[in-house]
Amino acid sequence: MPAFTFEKISPPVRRGPIAPIEQKQRGVIVQMLDRLVAARARRAAGQDKVETDGSDSLAPK
Repeated sequence: MPAFTFEKISPPVRRGPIAPIEQKQRGVIVQMLDRLVAARARRAAGQDKVETDGSDSLAPK
């Protein structure tokens, strides 16, 4: 038998609508990372097209 027990406290009742959450401005570093990722994705998409078109150039000479 336990020597003590914890009292269960119910959470407070909300009295009204939830306050809207403000959108914070994204940091400069995050914006720079987004630009780098977008540029890398564009380059990768361009290389995929080149690989499919230039498959003859991979053949041994």
